[in-house]
Amino acid sequence: MCALQVRPLDPFDDHQMRAWYDVYRASETHGRKYHGAFAHEEVRAAFRFQQQTVVQNPLSAWLDGRIVGVAGCSVPMRDNLRQAQVSVGVHPDRWRQGVGTALLHDLERIARDAGRTVLVGETSYPYDGPADGRGTPGVEFATAHGFTLGLGDVQRVLDLPVASSRLDALAASVAAKHEGYTFRQVTSPVPDDIALALGELRAGVDSEAPMGEIEREPELVDLDRIREDEAAMAEMGRVRYATVAFAPDGSPAGYTEYVVPEHDRPWIFQWGTLVWREHRGHGLGLATKVRNTAWVQREHPDRTVVRTWNADVNAPMIAVNEAMGFRPVDRLGEFQKRLG
Repeated sequence: MCALQVRPLDPFDDHQMRAWYDVYRASETHGRKYHGAFAHEEVRAAFRFQQQTVVQNPLSAWLDGRIVGVAGCSVPMRDNLRQAQVSVGVHPDRWRQGVGTALLHDLERIARDAGRTVLVGETSYPYDGPADGRGTPGVEFATAHGFTLGLGDVQRVLDLPVASSRLDALAASVAAKHEGYTFRQVTSPVPDDIALALGELRAGVDSEAPMGEIEREPELVDLDRIREDEAAMAEMGRVRYATVAFAPDGSPAGYTEYVVPEHDRPWIFQWGTLVWREHRGHGLGLATKVRNTAWVQREHPDRTVVRTWNADVNAPMIAVNEAMGFRPVDRLGEFQKRLG
């Protein structure tokens, strides 16, 4: 038997990329209906697209001429300069054989070489188990290697289509609260006149939504970054649909956003929702979500499920999602480690 070797992945080698992806997917989907695995086309495009704002460092663990484990270290280059995002996946047939530990060792080396002192990663576990995931494989691996739980999230799903009568009733229930507000719907590329306002709303999620103990700064936003992000999403085959609320004076007040992946059916992903503090109490979270849902399910009648994640302490957003009909199906823990 050959010794385990950890090597950088060459994402432009189709055979190697396919083998890497197969292990990644086996790890992500093992025992999970609502798994978090991206489609092969999405992962390949993400690794091949050269961004200025983040450096990707995918790794492979090889044993006997085969990839048995995969990992990644994403290093942001414009903000969050103390942080690196890390992930580790091992084929279920190779669990508890030291593969994940070897990969994590190299991830920590990459992060240190980039001057990073904080690692952030995540792992999923069943909704009906302990809220902190205690006793599940991913959580046990993380805590054994010095990570601590920084934030607990719950994954919820919404079955589509939602009846028009239900959406109309929800919209009517809060309409009187936001009289004078207007709504605008955009896809990518976002028009220049709204791009920065929407970019700042998206970035605001990191400062306004609960983050627990996770050390995260809002992204620095400019038009170049917005366009680069749109280009990366297009390469992955993902389209954003945003509904933006504007106050009577014309200033941006809030937004919500769906992402529709071309290669990952039947899902739609609910990404950020945010209402600026000075505009809260006007029902804008529910109002934007209702409009976005009506719009996107008309555009994509083949999609059957929306998936979203909320911090389990984010009571206002959970209430909005439950009013929409979302139901809990899974948990996700965001873990953090400070490098010595």
